[in-house]
Parts: sequence; structure tokens; C-alpha cells
Amino acid sequence: MTLSFETGRPRVPGVEARAGKFPGPSLIPALNAIQARLGWLPREELEELSRTMRRPLYEIQGLISFYPHFRTTPPAKVQVSVCHDLSCWLRSADDRIAAIRARYGDDTEIELNEVSCLGRCDSAPAVAVNEHPAPATEVDALVAAARDAELAEAGVTGRAEPWPNDPYPAGSGVASRYASLRALLAGEMSAESVVATLEASGLRGMGGAGFPTGRKWGLVAATDPGGVKYAICNADESEPGTFKDRQILTDQPHLVIEGLLLGMAVTGAEHGWIFIRHEYGPEERVLRAELAALREAGVIGPDACGSGRRLEADIFVSPGGYILGEETALLECMEGHRGEPRNKPPFPGNYGLHGRPTLINSVETFADVPVILQRGADWWAEQGEGDSVGWKFFAVSGHVENPGVYCVPMGTTVRALIDLAGGVLGGAQVGAVQPGGASSNFIGPDRLDLALDFGTLAEAGTMLGSGALVVLAEGTDLLAASTNVLRFFRNESCGKCVPCRVGSTKAHELLRETLDSGSGALDDARRGRILQLEETMRKTSICGLGQVALGPVVSVLGLDKGGAAARPQPRPGGSKEQPDR
Repeated sequence: MTLSFETGRPRVPGVEARAGKFPGPSLIPALNAIQARLGWLPREELEELSRTMRRPLYEIQGLISFYPHFRTTPPAKVQVSVCHDLSCWLRSADDRIAAIRARYGDDTEIELNEVSCLGRCDSAPAVAVNEHPAPATEVDALVAAARDAELAEAGVTGRAEPWPNDPYPAGSGVASRYASLRALLAGEMSAESVVATLEASGLRGMGGAGFPTGRKWGLVAATDPGGVKYAICNADESEPGTFKDRQILTDQPHLVIEGLLLGMAVTGAEHGWIFIRHEYGPEERVLRAELAALREAGVIGPDACGSGRRLEADIFVSPGGYILGEETALLECMEGHRGEPRNKPPFPGNYGLHGRPTLINSVETFADVPVILQRGADWWAEQGEGDSVGWKFFAVSGHVENPGVYCVPMGTTVRALIDLAGGVLGGAQVGAVQPGGASSNFIGPDRLDLALDFGTLAEAGTMLGSGALVVLAEGTDLLAASTNVLRFFRNESCGKCVPCRVGSTKAHELLRETLDSGSGALDDARRGRILQLEETMRKTSICGLGQVALGPVVSVLGLDKGGAAARPQPRPGGSKEQPDR
């Protein structure tokens, strides 16, 4: 029998390729700390880290070369990052970038970079000056402050009243919250009853895949009872148009953390993490403050809530890259490797972090658990529209009057959500909508009465996805919009598999050639090639990035024919949460 070097357990089939990877603690937190202190990663610091940790320098260089957040050259005094992805592009980001470049392009103190989504689509076009996020209209003031070394930390804008999924009164503190966790640890409810309630509620993973939450918790709880397990909250939302989790982290850190702790207690995990993107510095500070308050109150620690059980929670800051939203790439990152997705099976619930069973859910999924346990499965089911269940958070951006986060009953129509966001800018008509973020296929104005739910959108050839609804006004160049989306996926491909790496690049070249020629439409040869590339990437890419990258483009080609040619949306097998199986 072959034993795993990492765990001492029998080797799980399907993980043989991991045998040659470096064991030991992840070096990424140390690299993050060096860059936070110095602004970049000097060679001498890396050599010292290599000596101290007894890890080869080439391993460290391999990490640095993969993750976009790491720098090996000193930064300029002022770094201006401007988003160029879909939600910002729809709000004239190209013009704003040109204006900023004209104003500051020759200034040796300023470094200007076009970047992918900053998670601030509600203030599009968005910028970050020395990692201080803001609307582009504030760039001059922020640049002036950064020049004078007077740039303050960015804060968060919270909500005064609790969202509908929050069972706790506004302004309540740690002592009045965490009721479900306290009841579970006190023996007033059992782990089995928690799983049964979640299953009865119909709660599904809100990170993209929609896997039944209660079933997932039950599977992880049943795997290797009594053994070491982990739990992770995936807060690495990095897809264009997606920012709902950012607002949930701001307004409901207590619910996210309680949901995570409940998942740990139910499945038998003692240590959990919130894996958060580095662009969410203000939200990270909110979480750290809440965790500190929990430690002070004894809610977490070696004797959580006086139960005698150990529950530890911490934060892991991502070194960048959309691919880390894919759960196995996230695990690779946390283990200290390059964030390349693993082949499945095995799934993280059986073989996850450090080879141990690992529960992974999204921010919104964890935040919904406490209210379900307090008010019951029937109450949750009654909150939806029609046959849908529960509440659903949506990030609404693009050509709407009031971009922002909205919490509505699951099953609310596309039209109703757009109306809630103030309608289309300037009273224009809807030209198209992406209902589930950049991964979802576009739908036309004839589908606005679709219910926003997993099954309904899947039947319509798109998906609920990341809960990001992007509205495009009538007259928007849909081919150019879908090419913008494809550019994001091309840039964010980890490069591990050929179909995704080569297919996304070739398809983007074909589309750019068409757009640059001014013809406005693909000729038959290019259209046929795009369809071939989409099919190949969908069927052979390892993870969901490659599987869905060309879906939005193909859906636009279908809209050109009245929707008849739009293809069904493939299931995102590598989406942020464990897929259906």
C-alpha cells in the first residue's frame, strides 16, 4: 500500500502528480508581508527567506512569477490602477484611461496600469491609487495625496439596517450574536439536525455551482470521522461585475464568520480560513476586527464558547489571480504552490487542504446559514418567489441608474431587478443582459421576464453564476462587449491546459481582427472557427474558466440570429464551489 507523504494515509487515486511538490508551510503569507513592508520583493529578502525557511530559491521564484500581485522591481511613488473590464468599459473606462494617461503618462513619479476587475463595479469606472480603491472621478485628489504621503486608508460604506437574511438587530454586538453557534456548541442542537435543516431549506451554494449546502456539509462530516479537517470561506470574488460578497463582508462579517464556524463544528474541523482577494483591504480590516472581538469574548479559541472544543479562524490573503476562485486552485495557493487547478476527482470534501477533508463554501452561502437555523427551513423556503426558495444577493452594474448590491427573493425577474436599480441609464431600452457574471451567456431584451434562479436560467441557456447582473443598453456593440469579457478570461488563464491557454488567445485574436477591421460582424470562416474553439474549450478544459470563456461570445452570435443559435450554458465544473456530482 502506498502512503501519502503529506498525510500518512493511503494515497488517494488522482493525486499522483502532487508527489513532487514542495512540502512545508506556505511561503505566500511571508511574501505578502515583505511586499506590504517594502512595496516589492527585493532579491536579498528572497534569499533571506530561502535560508530561513530552508526552501530553494527557485521554488520562491516560481511562486512570484505566477501571482500577479508580486513585484520584483521597486514601484513608483504613485501607482494608479484603472479597471478596463466590462462594467467599467460600459461606463467609458477607455475614455477615462486615455484622459489619465494624457495627464500623468509622462510623470516619472506615477505608474499607470490597466487592470482587471477591482471589485468596485458599483463605482465604475473604478481605480486604485496605491491600492486605495475609488471611483475614477477621485483620481486627481488621490494622486495628490499619494505624492504628499498623505493618502489615508480606505474605509467601507456599510448599510444602516440589517439585510433580510440577518436575524440579529442593528447595532448588536458579539454577546447578542452567534446564537446558532452557541446553541450547537451547548448541545441544544446536533450536527445532524443542522445538516437536516439545511437540506430541508433547499439552500444551495451561492458561489456559482449551486451544490446543495446541507448535502455538502453531510458529506464532509461523514468523511474520515475524527480525523483532521479544515473549512474555508471562499471570498476571492474576482469576476467582472461581481462585488456582492464585498458588501456582505462589510455589512455581515458576523454572519459569514458564524456560518464558517458552524460548518467547522458540524464537519469536525478545528481550523478555518477566509480566503480573501488582496484588493479587498478595507473589508479584510473589518473581518480582522470581528475575529479579534470573538477571541476576546472566547467565542473562538481553544475553548470556543466554553464548550471545550477548539475552533480557530484566520484570514489568508490571496496574492492575486482570478483562477484562485476555483476551489482546487485556491487550495494549491494555500499550500504554497502555483495556483493551478487540480483534476477532479478527488473533490476537496474528500481530499482538500493538505490532503485532508475540506469544507469550502462561498461568502453568501455561509452568511445564509445562521438565519435558516434560527427561523427554520420553512421560513427560508417561503422567502422566494414562486417555486424558488430564500433570499439572493445580486451585484447590479453596467448601464443602470443605481449600480449596487440588492437582496431580493430568489426567483425575482430580470426586469424587476433592473427596475429596482433605477432602470437603464437615461431611459434607454435594454439591449442585452449578463445575469450571472462574466461566465454567463448574454440574454436578449425578450428574456427580461426570466426568473433569477438556478434552473430557470439554465433552461434559458445561461446561469445564475456569481450573482452579478450586468445591463447593456440598446445600441451597445455586443460583439465588442463579449470580446472584452473574453480578454479577461484570456488574461486570467493559468496556462496549465492547452485548450484554455491557446484557445482563448486564438479566439481573442480572431475577434479583435474583426472589430479592428470595422466590419462589425464575423465572416463565416471566423464564425465557424470561433464555434470550433468554443466546443473544444468547453469539452476539454480542466476547470470552469476554459469551459465557459467563449460562452458569452457564442451567445452574442446567437442573439445576432434572434437567439436561435445560442447554445446551452455548460455546467461550470471548475466554478468557485464544489460542483454537482
